[in-house]
This record gives sequence, structure tokens and C-alpha cells, in this order.
Amino acid sequence: MAVTIKKVGVIGSGQMGNGIAHVAALAGYDVVLNDVSDERLKSAMATINGHLSRQVAKLTITEDARKKALDRITSAGTLDGLSDCDLVIETAVEKEEVKRKIFHELCAVLKPEAIVATNSSSISITRLAASTDRPERFIGIHFMNPVPQMELVELIRGIATDDNTFDTAKEFVGKLGKQVAVSEDFPAFIVNRILLPMINEAIYTLYEGVGNVEAIDAAMKLGAHHPMGPLELADFIGLDTCLSIMQVLHEGLADSKYRPCPLLVKYVEAGWLGRKTQRGFYDYRGDKPVPTR
Repeated sequence: MAVTIKKVGVIGSGQMGNGIAHVAALAGYDVVLNDVSDERLKSAMATINGHLSRQVAKLTITEDARKKALDRITSAGTLDGLSDCDLVIETAVEKEEVKRKIFHELCAVLKPEAIVATNSSSISITRLAASTDRPERFIGIHFMNPVPQMELVELIRGIATDDNTFDTAKEFVGKLGKQVAVSEDFPAFIVNRILLPMINEAIYTLYEGVGNVEAIDAAMKLGAHHPMGPLELADFIGLDTCLSIMQVLHEGLADSKYRPCPLLVKYVEAGWLGRKTQRGFYDYRGDKPVPTR
């Protein structure tokens, strides 16, 4: 069943979810943003408006485009609100059991021809597809963070994903103004297969006392021209997400080089997850970030 995408559902209104809603609405799609919390939905809409206003101030979009984009986004507190969407993109926490539960409940209300996608950054698309009633219309559409600024989207087919689904997803991504990188369905795909082991190694470098937080980040910014140091980037991504991806790599590829650093595990256990909790490798509670080690 071929489908023309006009209405896009987004499950989860956090950093990734509100970013996807932002770019989809700006590209002319009607968007339904779903979350279990009304407060999160209100916060997401405020975030989207703020980011759109910043684009207006920079003259990258017009005030009229901002208003029209906001008008295209509606909120839904239950999955029933996504029933008439042509494409639904899930952006929940990077835990397979959580995603599988969402897909099971979503498929019960979604029209049969709709495409289901996950924004997972590491989990097997084939396994997630198997938890749905439409594995041939299931695909990985992995956006980068922050979504409005980052040009790349990884497309990942599961073993059952059909050509129509892939072609439709590719066309959708193109209409958002993004570039596609096609990845095979291996743990962490392309970007995170390369990026997260580097971050994990930076954490080992801190753990083993080779350098402190400031030295490690300065070394990579000034010595390798990275725009952010690896520990600063880990805080931006979320240390819980970094740990989840490393666990997927370690378990999926059975190679000790992907073992998550014990210090990363300790920070996550402490609830120090980076920017979103105000503490990670930096403490963000003051006027400027201060290293925590």
C-alpha cells in the first residue's frame, strides 16, 4: 500500500521529538505531537516557538512562516490522537522494551497503510519492526541533535522493510531539507558506531587520570578542531543515552572494546545525566559550566 505523507505523528516531545515536529511543520506537514504529560507538551511547544523565533531573528525564515508552522502542530495526550497520521516517528527513551510497548499500542489505533518509524540511535530496526503488525512499513529514521541545525538523517531498513516505505521515507527526509545517509541494520548504525566509542574512550581517559575534564575537551577542540569536546558533547547528548548506546554496541557486537566505562555507569547511577539534569561532566547550575572532576 503506497502512502502519501501529509500528516506526521511524533511520539515524545523531548529534545528530539520537538525538533522533528519543528522541521516537519516548517516543511509544510501537519504534525501531531504526542506525550503522556500535558506539561511536557506545553514545554515542547514553547521550545519550538523559541527556536522558530530565533530563526526569524536570524532572517532564515519569515514571521509568517513561523506562525504557519506553529498552526500546523497540534498536541495529543494519547496515541489515539495519531490514528489518522500517514507517518508516525517514535522518539522515546533508548530502551527496547519501552519502544516495543509503544509500537504494540500504536498499531492498534493506526490506519493500516501508515508507515511507522523509530528515531532510535542504536537498536535493531528488524527487532523493533517485529513488535508491530507492519514490519514491511517500518523503518529507522534517525535524526541528529539538534534537529533543526543538523543536516544529516540516517535511514535504516529492517530485513522486511519494503521499497515503497524506503522511497517514501527518503522523499520525506528530502522535503525537510536534510541529507540522507543509508545505513545497514547493525548496532548503532554509522554515526554512533563511530562517535560513541570516541566519547567512551574520552571518559576512560578521565577515569584513568590521563587528563581532567577541561584538558580532555580542550585537547579535542584545539587539537582536532572538534566544535565541542567529547565530555561536553556527552553532557549534551545525555549520559544515559550514551550508556544505552554503548550497551547496545557491547552486547550486539560482543567486543570488549565497546565496554562502557565504569565512570559513565557511575554518573548515570547518580542521576548526573548532563545538561538535562544540570550535572554531568560539568555542573550547569551556576552562571557558567564548571567541571565536576
